[in-house]
Amino acid sequence: MEKHLFCFGYGYSCDYLGHELMQAGGWRISGTTRDSDRRKELRARGVNAYLFDCDMPLADPVNALKDVTHVLISTPPSNDGDPTFNLHAQDILNLPKLEWVGYLSTTGAYGDRGGGWVDENSELRPTTKRGSRRMKVEKQWLSLYKSHGLPVHIFRSAGIYGPGRSALDSVRSVIARRIDKKGHYFNRIHVEDLTQSLIASMLNVNAGEAYNICDDLPVPSHEVIDYACKLLDLESPPLIPFDKVDLAPIHQSFYADNKRVRNDKMKKELGITLKYESYKQGLQACLDAENYNNSVLNH
Repeated sequence: MEKHLFCFGYGYSCDYLGHELMQAGGWRISGTTRDSDRRKELRARGVNAYLFDCDMPLADPVNALKDVTHVLISTPPSNDGDPTFNLHAQDILNLPKLEWVGYLSTTGAYGDRGGGWVDENSELRPTTKRGSRRMKVEKQWLSLYKSHGLPVHIFRSAGIYGPGRSALDSVRSVIARRIDKKGHYFNRIHVEDLTQSLIASMLNVNAGEAYNICDDLPVPSHEVIDYACKLLDLESPPLIPFDKVDLAPIHQSFYADNKRVRNDKMKKELGITLKYESYKQGLQACLDAENYNNSVLNH
């Protein structure tokens, strides 16, 4: 029987997931966007796209969600929680063929641990507004698992990167800075490894569970920028002490949390073998993909 995935918030990560499932065959893909031009683009690529936002619910949710078997929620939260939950939780509960629901959260829900390690058993104690919002949304969706048996899975993703969205692009656009905050770690995940984790969960439903999605090597951000420069054969920007740099509030918030995230549960329960164990393999793969695409376009 054909499966039907509906993504609320069809952005970068959902694009990879949808493409992978369509390539595999046996899947229909639907999703939402806030932009009418983006909707046309998605429909041209075979995605049943609908307009949706926090103040614009689906025009005809019964028809849009008809025959949906899998739902992935990737909509950014507000102070009121998740717009998908607030506007369409009941519509999702009413789906007769629903097998799996995924919520794409963030490791920011753990808060600051002073560079210490966290796993899925660690207490959620966010230290930023962004992390607090994600924790609230996790609780919203898990409440429906507890009260109605909704097959919810939480994916606490580290920083997602991939072709067109990596340190290579930051370096090329000359916006990359190498900021040195002693003992500060960032966690990340290549979009292809996020995709394989989501698909593995769809094939092995374990409702109510949360998974950390990250690679094996949390490192300071300046190391990643330095390696991207080496790959591009460019000189690295100078290392700037954190207390000497002027950062926008959004970028300051990234430095508010300092932790290293364990991914043992992802590997064990979902059977994941990472394609890109660290940023080094991941950035090299991004560069290889760009070079391949350029060679195709030039021929």
